[in-house]
Amino acid sequence: MSEKNFHVVRLGKGWSVKSNGRVLSSHNTQQNAAKSAVVRAKRIKSEVVIHGRDGRIRSKDSYGNDPFPPRDKEY
Repeated sequence: MSEKNFHVVRLGKGWSVKSNGRVLSSHNTQQNAAKSAVVRAKRIKSEVVIHGRDGRIRSKDSYGNDPFPPRDKEY
């Protein structure tokens, strides 16, 4: 399986889901684009990268087999 990340980016007046430089879907809101990206990422156990209006990364989420999972601290 090749590693595929899904990016939610601003495109024109709307938001798009992109992967490997290709636009997969277009949406009116960032929230709808993020939901679409999450559905796709869960299907192939990949990562979603959400960018802000300025193009900088706002957040990243991994869905599936994360090689470096976060460690919960027990108190």
